Parts: sequence; structure tokens; C-alpha cells
Amino acid sequence: MRSFLLIGLAALTSGQLPAQGVERFEFSEPHMGATFRIVLYAENETLARAGAMTAFTLISRLDSLFSDYRADSEISLLTSEPGLGKSLPISSELWTLLRVAQEWSRKTAGAFDVTIGPLSKLWRWSVRRGELPDAARVEAARDRVGHRLLCVNPDVAAVRFLREGMSLDLGGIAKGFAADAAVAELARMGIHSVLVDAGGDLALGDAPPGESGWRIALPQPEGGTLMLTHAGVATSGDAYRWLEFNGVRYSHIIDPATGLGVPDAPVVVVIAADATSADVLASSLTVLGFDDRVALLRTIPRVAARISGPEGYQTRNFPQTPGANR
Repeated sequence: MRSFLLIGLAALTSGQLPAQGVERFEFSEPHMGATFRIVLYAENETLARAGAMTAFTLISRLDSLFSDYRADSEISLLTSEPGLGKSLPISSELWTLLRVAQEWSRKTAGAFDVTIGPLSKLWRWSVRRGELPDAARVEAARDRVGHRLLCVNPDVAAVRFLREGMSLDLGGIAKGFAADAAVAELARMGIHSVLVDAGGDLALGDAPPGESGWRIALPQPEGGTLMLTHAGVATSGDAYRWLEFNGVRYSHIIDPATGLGVPDAPVVVVIAADATSADVLASSLTVLGFDDRVALLRTIPRVAARISGPEGYQTRNFPQTPGANR
């Protein structure tokens, strides 16, 4: 799984007391190369712990399916055996995620692409060496990348790969997807006032008792806070992971069109209808140029974005007043 950097984003509840008979609980566990934090309100500790355990069990299962860092994960095993053109059965969870991912690939004209695995592996190798990969290696990897080379069966849980040597990297969607799944699982248990922080990708359920929303602190330099419910929030940037080479700073987020990390990447903050969409859009808007970002955002309902990059500062439907509700 490609590690997806999200900076300076914290979820905070206000100081007001919760409704009578409801308590605030917080739990955390490491999953998907990040710390998952669950904040919830429940009638008692027994229910809260049962809910958290159920949610973390689900997240752990998704990690076992989606991680390209694990040799025993479903996506690693899926591409480890020759199967060009064959219909390969997959889990219902992976099938659901890949259908969503392919739709986002179409919407973003390939800026988001889960078949980027060969380029991800090459980029990680290059970062460890502290140098850019040579052009021949990049082109060889790019030849095995392309969302049109992945066929996801619309009716049954199965996929086909149309080129040898393909591999999947779900790092730009998996944490948001897992956070949304955890919120939905807790709701099925009757726990609705929930915030799931998947290493910076936020999935928000009902507001805390007595509040209009979850108070979300936004990253600097613009900063500010927002009160949000039933939404996803994601941020991308290169504050902690990058490669600097010949005076250029390359992000860990790879542009499928070039095969390299995005140079001088902007800081992108996205508020969307769910964490899956926010996760995908944060990385896609990092990859796209100024005009393409504007064009994409005009096509997506219920989304707000704030982008700070070398070419300037962009916003779309983004609340400007600290504490503003959306």
C-alpha cells in the first residue's frame, strides 16, 4: 500500500458536556502503516469497547486484503501468479473498492490509478537510493500501468489483467475506504456519533451530543477550524516524505503520466461526502495542473477543496470563516 501523507489535520471535540447518559471514548490501533483513532459516544464502556473492537477487526481485515507491502495480502497474491487475461476471483471488499477506484480513474482521466504499482515500487527503490530512476526503468514500469488495463467485472467479484507484470497500489484510497467502512460498521451497532481518523483521513458520523459538528483544525498556513458532520476530510502534501534531487523536491505522490513523484507538490485540503472520495481527490488534485483541477472539481458534487501551491492559491466552495458549518 502506498503510504499517503496527510499533514496537520486534527479532530477535536469542544469542551461542552455530552448529553446525559452518553460518554466519550477514544481508542487507537496501528493499521495500514498508520495509527487509526476512533472517537465515539456510547451509553457505556462495554458497548464502546465492543464497537471499537469490531471496527478495528474490520480495518485489520481490509489491511490484509489491500496492502502491497504485505506478501500475503490479497492484492499481492493476486498479481504474483501468471494470469494474463484470465478472470480471477477476488473478495467482495476488494471488488467494491476496485469498482469505486475505476470510476475515479475515469473521472480524473487517469490522474488517479490503482494500477500504478510498478511505478510505486520503482519510486520507493529510487527514494531509498536518493536518486531519480533512469528513463528506461520508468518507461518499462509505465508500460505496465493504466486503468484501462484492469477489467473489473461489473456483475461478479472478479478481475482481469490485460498486461503481464501489472500490480496494484491502493494507497490513495484504502485508508479513506477503511475509515468509511468503520463508521458504517459502528452505525450498524447503534453507535452514530463517531469520528474515525485513519492516519489523517477523517470519516465523520453524527456530531457529538450537544454539538453542531466535529471541530476540525485545518493545516497551516491558512489554518482555521470547521464544524462538520457526515463528511470526509483529507489533506495531501510533502512535509514529511519526499525526495530532493538537483534542487527539486519530489513528492511521494506519483504522477502516472510521468512515473515520477510530483515536483513542488501543493498542499491540498479536501472536504467531501465521504472519506473515500476525499482521499482520492486529495491525491488527484496534487497530480493535476491548475486548469484540470478546476475542471474536475466542477464535476464533483458535495466537495470543497483548498489548494496552496507554487502557482497560487485555489479554493472551491471552501468555508473561509473559522468555525463555519458546511
